[in-house]
Amino acid sequence: MVELKNDKITVLVSETGAELQSIKDADGKEYLWQADPKFWPRHSPILFPIVCSVNNDTYYVDGQEYHLPRHGFARDTDFKLIAQSERKVTLALESSEETRKVYPYDFTLSVSYVLDDNRIGVIWHVHNTDTREIHFQIGGHPAFNVPDMKEGEDQHGRIRLDSQEPLDGLKSYIDGSHEMTEVPVEAEGGIIEFSDNTWRNDSVKIHRSQVRRAELLNKAGEAEVTVEFRTPVIAFWSPYGKQAPFVCIEPWYGLGDPRGFEGEFKDKPLMNHLQPGASFMSKYEIIIK
Repeated sequence: MVELKNDKITVLVSETGAELQSIKDADGKEYLWQADPKFWPRHSPILFPIVCSVNNDTYYVDGQEYHLPRHGFARDTDFKLIAQSERKVTLALESSEETRKVYPYDFTLSVSYVLDDNRIGVIWHVHNTDTREIHFQIGGHPAFNVPDMKEGEDQHGRIRLDSQEPLDGLKSYIDGSHEMTEVPVEAEGGIIEFSDNTWRNDSVKIHRSQVRRAELLNKAGEAEVTVEFRTPVIAFWSPYGKQAPFVCIEPWYGLGDPRGFEGEFKDKPLMNHLQPGASFMSKYEIIIK
């Protein structure tokens, strides 16, 4: 476990999955979900090389069949600690014989966490070390404690978006699949009022870069946690039927297979492509109150 600390925030990061484990303020208040397996046994997994699922956990590269579990393998793989200071850490995952069995490309995935006042920068860097073009998706899945909610209560909370315009989401299903059909997002005045029933169709997915910021509000209407991003998709999720005391705010460069998709991996919606030697880099930020 790696610790980062300044006078506003203390962060813990695990080398397994390069996953955030804890975000505490100077008073010791915990903002990140603590992975109670009764609800969901993760904190903030990194989704790579896919976001969501490929149909039947199966996909094709040049006609050859491969298999990947939901959200890929990075979240369950040990990363190597590359660099660490008091306020920044970088961890990396390189392709190997094992990864090539399920994802037939050579790559390096680096993840950095950077503290700046009350902000945590999460930086993704994918480098193509292969001799051919590679294709991938990447996303974040941080889970935050719902403000003013105690375990055993019915879930209740609000997320404020940076747009008050009507928003379109993607039609989703409780099994995690979706269609590319657009449906209105229930966000009156830019605010999603969520309860357990919000997750009856799994997640709320807003695509086409319609929003750039999501704030998790307390009863007083103040932002306890803010997530800022530049991703084409932002998703919100909590496990349906559990009245879970957390909600995930998930910036994604990618989408799962639409229902019925049978094409090549490279042709999936929102796929990212890198030529040999090229790199992809992006960042999102978590800001605590």
